[in-house]
Amino acid sequence: MATTRNAELVFVPLGGVGEIGMNFALYGYGPAQNREWIVVDVGVTFPGPDLPGVDLVLPDTRFIEAEVGNLRGIVITHAHEDHYGALLELWPRLKAPVWMTPFAAGLLEAKRQGENGAPKVPVTIYRAGETFTVGPFSIEAIPVSHSIPEPMSLAITSPLGTVIHTGDWKLDPAPEIGPMTDEARFRALGDKGVLALICDSTNAMREGESPSEQAVGQGLRGVIEKAPGRVAVTTFSSNVGRVRSIAEAARDTGRQVLVLGRSLKRMIDVASELGYMEGLPEFIAEEDYGFIPRENLVIICTGSQGEARAALAKLARDEMKTVALSPGDIVVFSSRTIPGNEKAIIEIKNQLIEQGVRIIEDNEALVHVSGHPRRNELRKMYEWTRPRIGVPVHGEAAHLVAQGVLMTQSGIPEVAQARNGDMLRLAPGAAEIIDQVPFGRVYKDGKLIGDDEAMGIRDRRKLSFAGHVAVNVVLDEKYELAGDPDLVAIGVALADRGGEDLEEIMLDAAIGAVDSIPRQRRKDLDLVQEAVRRAVRSAANEAWGKKPLVTVFVTR
Repeated sequence: MATTRNAELVFVPLGGVGEIGMNFALYGYGPAQNREWIVVDVGVTFPGPDLPGVDLVLPDTRFIEAEVGNLRGIVITHAHEDHYGALLELWPRLKAPVWMTPFAAGLLEAKRQGENGAPKVPVTIYRAGETFTVGPFSIEAIPVSHSIPEPMSLAITSPLGTVIHTGDWKLDPAPEIGPMTDEARFRALGDKGVLALICDSTNAMREGESPSEQAVGQGLRGVIEKAPGRVAVTTFSSNVGRVRSIAEAARDTGRQVLVLGRSLKRMIDVASELGYMEGLPEFIAEEDYGFIPRENLVIICTGSQGEARAALAKLARDEMKTVALSPGDIVVFSSRTIPGNEKAIIEIKNQLIEQGVRIIEDNEALVHVSGHPRRNELRKMYEWTRPRIGVPVHGEAAHLVAQGVLMTQSGIPEVAQARNGDMLRLAPGAAEIIDQVPFGRVYKDGKLIGDDEAMGIRDRRKLSFAGHVAVNVVLDEKYELAGDPDLVAIGVALADRGGEDLEEIMLDAAIGAVDSIPRQRRKDLDLVQEAVRRAVRSAANEAWGKKPLVTVFVTR
């Protein structure tokens, strides 16, 4: 265990602070040269169109990899992808024991079985109310409400004080699937003394309090009751409480339920094993779809964020073998739009509307509610815990600053604004950023993980913008062209504004580049290669207005 002499307690986020998603937090205790560390959450975020071909975006963990001998464990607060989704990919680099709730562990194992070569992660199960020790830290799991089973806040205690890491939470007096946020335990910790509150900022710009999940269930029931035909509801696959609300509304209105989407089925399987789906009728199989009258069916499907391969997108394109929507059917978006997904979602909505399908969102009926606290809920957490230090996390800059102002207005003595890569000393003394550590993003691309250079992301962006041209130049023994070069263009315009073939224009430029080099200097094949590359790019730019990537091979 780290010595208490000159010991410090530090907080170091490597993801999720300055952005929403990819949560990865470090807590360290000990003197600067001999700290012991724990990780709280190992999340992902998802690639946008600026990352063509990338599967997942992961936090850059090189800082803690360099300290891996002092890494004592990894604690997962809940099983949302932005909190645990990078665990299988990053665990081989960290190789520390992992603590998870039963639901999170079940999902991790289901995911592992679905991925060839995924590592077997050593997991210790913890439950609400339990306290366990990881290195120099005593960690208590405090149940909170959120949009997934078994979400936890963590009370992390070291010899320098107790830090409450809220994770994702809200106040919900009537959650569809428990628990309720444990006010009594937060108050008790506040009475004992809380050094710092590391708090969710997602809804720090929204006044009031979030509606209850049961109210959303009533809203969904109202939509389903009035619907003349089928109702398809798309939501986050991890929102088991929402899935249950939809299934209960279908049952109470005399309808059967069909589930579409692999991730949704996997989530339901794990939830069912743990008893979260008890009391619901059995869902129908996809092959039975054609035998169910339209007015007797509810479909729960993936694809709320416009994912091209998800079930809703396939329905919108009418690509499913046995399932299709008809004019007059309803599609309910029981979800929020994650920034960056707007265009893909709008495209799917338009495709559905063209089929005669009606779209219902939360501006028309209460069909979705956030799992994060609004400002009144945040004020209550401050009142319960009475921390000496407030640290906004889990948000973009606007969210973090908004919560920081609210913390100050609420009387928290110190408010520390940190960002990814900052080392924030929480104790002893005043909260202070004392160092910056390496941070950033790495990418899962097929079977590999690496930064943008290692994965070729930069060139891939250029390819998506202006295509690629390959040129093969062969010189004879006298260093003259042995025939015209071979040129192949992919993703390049066919002709210029005058109708001249662009490949011919670039080919002429390649020949001209070789001819312009004195024959004695053509012995330098690298010189010939670069001259041809520059000439082809320049010719394309002049004719087309874009510079493709150009690869030139020169042989003699």
